[in-house]
Amino acid sequence: MQTQVQEIKTAALEACSQASTVQELNQARVKYLGKKGELTLILRSMGQLPSEERPLFGKLVNEVRDELEQALKTRELELSAAEEQERLMGESLDITLPGRKVARGTLHPVTQIINETKVIFMEMGYEIVEGPEVEWDYYNFEALNIPPDHPARDMQDTFFITEDLLLRSQTSPVQIHVMEKQEPPIRIVAPGKVYRADSDVTHSPMFHQIEGLVVDKGITFADLKGTLQLFAEKMFGPETKIRLRPSYFPFTEPSAEVDVSCIICKGDGCRVCSDTGWLEILGAGMVDPRVLVKVGYDPAEVTGFAFGVGVERMAMLKYGINDIRLLFENDVRFLEQFTS
Repeated sequence: MQTQVQEIKTAALEACSQASTVQELNQARVKYLGKKGELTLILRSMGQLPSEERPLFGKLVNEVRDELEQALKTRELELSAAEEQERLMGESLDITLPGRKVARGTLHPVTQIINETKVIFMEMGYEIVEGPEVEWDYYNFEALNIPPDHPARDMQDTFFITEDLLLRSQTSPVQIHVMEKQEPPIRIVAPGKVYRADSDVTHSPMFHQIEGLVVDKGITFADLKGTLQLFAEKMFGPETKIRLRPSYFPFTEPSAEVDVSCIICKGDGCRVCSDTGWLEILGAGMVDPRVLVKVGYDPAEVTGFAFGVGVERMAMLKYGINDIRLLFENDVRFLEQFTS
């Protein structure tokens, strides 16, 4: 059996030196030193020897194993170095070629509109606040003058989690949280995501909204109109005009829908504005006295106005986008158009 060991050693060393790739070397390793390798099998047959010969035979096999492993390791280093050198030669870089331009990222158009809106209102002295997207029914509806049996609940297809817990359908609950914790004067803007079960080319089940709230002594509807006029000029251009049409919202009284002069035809009438010269942009109104009472304010002492605008709606108007789904599909070809 010792002769067999020597023969295996000679054959293994020969295979090691003849291997031209790391893969061939690994095949030789498995053939001679693997679990079913020739040296392993002969070691397992050591039980056939007389007991007095086994120690010497075991020592011989282990010495041969150590020698083969060292030879394989040395040869592997040689082959790996050769293969790496060959790979480097094949991947040589022509430094005379012009460099490849790295694609430049940009802010998403929705983010751009939110940031621009924040800046406009911060310049007017507003504070930016945020609130939870998972909200209690009380803050999303009841505190905003929308009790459980109120028909206005049908205006919003709400995602309910439990009977009292829901994904907020508007950012108005932030106003209630702020008024509960803070005495007037209040001047805040609350941007954030809202959720409604609605989806088509102009609606998304998740979209962004920005709510504004001002509460103080002597606040009038004229303050609301002046604020929105300045906002429209800053957002869409100094020539932009606004008009207010009577409307209804449960948490404001009186309420109005606010239109801006069409940014495409400048009010002359076109396909985008249906030849009216106006585009609807947001809802607004004076804070309903019952909402003020809910948070512990005295309507005889303070008044306020509130407004809410859809960010995607502004982005579509400002950038001429005709399908809201483009804002959420993450098509790089579309987003590249908004690189500033």
